Amino acid sequence: MDKSSPLTRINKHLSEIGFCSRREADKLIDSGRVLINGKKAEMGAKVSSDDKVIVNGELLKPTKNKNVYLAFNKPIGIICTTDTRVEKDNIIDFINYPKRIFPVGRLDKSSEGLIFLTNDGEIVNKILRARNQHEKEYIVSVNKPITKDFINKMSNGVPILDTITKKCFIKQTHKNQFRIILTQGLNRQIRRMCEYLGYRVRSLKRVRIMNVKLDLKVGKWRYLKPDELNTLHQLLSQSSKTIG
Repeated sequence: MDKSSPLTRINKHLSEIGFCSRREADKLIDSGRVLINGKKAEMGAKVSSDDKVIVNGELLKPTKNKNVYLAFNKPIGIICTTDTRVEKDNIIDFINYPKRIFPVGRLDKSSEGLIFLTNDGEIVNKILRARNQHEKEYIVSVNKPITKDFINKMSNGVPILDTITKKCFIKQTHKNQFRIILTQGLNRQIRRMCEYLGYRVRSLKRVRIMNVKLDLKVGKWRYLKPDELNTLHQLLSQSSKTIG
């Protein structure tokens, strides 16, 4: 190893070159699927640009990829996973983008709407670290008329998954439909909240993530605009200052 070359933790290196997020890198390292100069990587190991890094038998190029940021209107039935070997109808095969990209967060199979995809592992880490601070907006239809009691309880917190959901903005838009803004990312949160109150979700669409609004037809994607990306970075920079 050339000692003059700067050293980077292996999980950060994998995210910087656009291979995966740091979280996914840690899983790969832990399962022994990452080699550094022919030896299994240990958690916290550091590499330089001179080291040979192999993941799943593939030699990774040391040069950093140009970052790609996509907004995608996910259809119902598409699964937010990068494991194209196991899951049919996965988001990666559906988009078929020529570079390796991965989704930022999730939308469950029966939901639709806005999701980001990128090869920038660093922005994924920032968004995940700020998951309890940035806004995500949804339009939700349920199986019966919405009441004032439903709105009140949903907005003030509902007990699910051994916790109480954070207070949130919610507004009825039609007899059986409401708009909700969350700053939390619990598993199937809206569906579980509704179920607790005796309602069943019929349709769920995410229409905004932070400063980016859904403006695409179902199944279509576009690149994030420069102003959207700049604002996104600013919001993430501000939120990272308040995270320990």
